[in-house]
Amino acid sequence: MAGSATFDDHPSKLLKVGKGFSLKALDPESTPGYDGEKPDGEQLLDALDDKLARLQEQLFAESRFGGTKRILLILQAMDTAGKGGIVTHVMGAMNPHGVQLKSFKAPTQEEKSYDFLWRIEKEVPAAGMVGVFDRSHYEDVLIHRVHRWASPEELERRYRAINEFEARQTGAGTKIVKVMLHISRDEQKQRLLARLDDPAKLWKYSGGDLKERAFWADYMDAYQKAFDKTSTEQAPWHVVPANKKWYARIAVQQLLLEALESLKLQWPVPDLDVDMERELVLRS
Repeated sequence: MAGSATFDDHPSKLLKVGKGFSLKALDPESTPGYDGEKPDGEQLLDALDDKLARLQEQLFAESRFGGTKRILLILQAMDTAGKGGIVTHVMGAMNPHGVQLKSFKAPTQEEKSYDFLWRIEKEVPAAGMVGVFDRSHYEDVLIHRVHRWASPEELERRYRAINEFEARQTGAGTKIVKVMLHISRDEQKQRLLARLDDPAKLWKYSGGDLKERAFWADYMDAYQKAFDKTSTEQAPWHVVPANKKWYARIAVQQLLLEALESLKLQWPVPDLDVDMERELVLRS
């Protein structure tokens, strides 16, 4: 029966990049932690929307009374892997007033005149917010490594700078959820063809995607290096097999739910006399 399947109780542990992790060994078709089919997954996603929205509201409410907690979801992936679908189908359940979305494009000339983290630091979520980075500071150790726009020494400096930056963020109350959506090269080909065949998706197609596709193996190596260098206890990486879009969405939803629950959020209690305020409202 649709909706009868459940997800593993600890998705963060299941999908976490640990010691000895190999991206090449992970099957993008797999659905770790979930043994249901697509209809079950879609129903599970819908069923947990209210829970996700309630936890987000608690996070926001705490911040109105001095709370400093916040969430930062970092999404990285090859083109067509489904980052936009995550934003629509997972983050869409949340109140948009509590979501801070930033899509990082190629840096401007002004941004290039500063260190690579300058533009990132300005976009970290405020207390009570759920921030989403659609691409992020990791572009500066991925595409720059693939195309050799940065020297090996500079890349090493950036890995260290990223770890220091993320450690500062977690120290300030930010729960960082880093996700790489992992699709296969063949799946990307099918999604690119689908964009060309569908008038409603044609606008998404870019010849630049095809150019970067030629460097697929180099990108996989760059991702592996980024995992090895920047998957820390404070901010571990999670790799989500994403050939099945429905699975990737419920997996990211589960990671966010677990992250929010780990904050042990409580509804704030305002300093007021409820009975007196109720009487005043009745008299009004």
